[in-house]
Amino acid sequence: MELTTVWFLAIAVLWTGYFVLEGFDFGVGALLGVLPRGRAERGQALETIGPVWDGNEVWLITAVGAMFAAFPAWYAGLLSSFYLPLVAVLAGLIVRGVALEWRGKVTARERRLCDAGIMAGSALTASLWGVIFGHLVSGTVTAALLGGAFSLSLAVLHGAVFLGLKTAGPLRARARGVALAVSAGVLPVAALVLPALARAASTGPGGPAAGAAAWAANPLPWATALGAMVALAAAVALVWRRREGWAFTATAAAIALTSATLFAGLWRAPLPGLTLAEAASGPYTLGVLTWIALVALPFVLAYQGWTYWVFRRRVTA
Repeated sequence: MELTTVWFLAIAVLWTGYFVLEGFDFGVGALLGVLPRGRAERGQALETIGPVWDGNEVWLITAVGAMFAAFPAWYAGLLSSFYLPLVAVLAGLIVRGVALEWRGKVTARERRLCDAGIMAGSALTASLWGVIFGHLVSGTVTAALLGGAFSLSLAVLHGAVFLGLKTAGPLRARARGVALAVSAGVLPVAALVLPALARAASTGPGGPAAGAAAWAANPLPWATALGAMVALAAAVALVWRRREGWAFTATAAAIALTSATLFAGLWRAPLPGLTLAEAASGPYTLGVLTWIALVALPFVLAYQGWTYWVFRRRVTA
């Protein structure tokens, strides 16, 4: 396998890890003013993500850094094409991060401002990623808006399921109700977004809309999009049956399969008019990056896995 292909797959995995792990962070943050009742429950909800949220953001830093090193033309084109939305993403991450860090060190009035910052930063960032990648793949404003609605609602569902998995008491019960309510909006939006994403990924914005021609052009994105839809439906059924662990696995799988559909399209052309080979660095650079990744990546994965293991228990109020 060529190093260009290896590094594209590595970047796809890094982005997917970010969407899955930071997705429940965003969902918990966006629900902070809706789901928990009272100061104790808000603290309980935030304690579920407190030990891991900053580690989850490392996946974004690593993904962007890998793009910069392995595919500089892709990195430069993406940042210049989506400069304002990416600045807004950065602002949302900063506001959210500062609010999470300061919340336990300020007065009650300032704590309310921090809670507002956590909610706004989480919801803004979660929706903007859908806007950016929706427009990148399909090139239309409608696709961008639908992508934003889908990414936000999916993150909220993922976060509600995570709260049901990680908390006890009344907050856990309400998290189940919110997850079921949110799923009523997620599933119809997914039914619009996932086929459109698969079509764009398989044939490009001007390709056949559906049918055998679209499937034959590239069956992989259609298979992953169908898998994402099945995983979402399974998540709803599992929430209904109070199987939070399996429901969380299902929402994580839905996000991962949606990301796979997205990157199956970007494999064809990471930017309009730019092939993957044209975007890549030279063989020497890719070779050095490969050796660095082989040495460093196992330690990073082991540390983050250990962190999740240590903080695996439910959080009580």
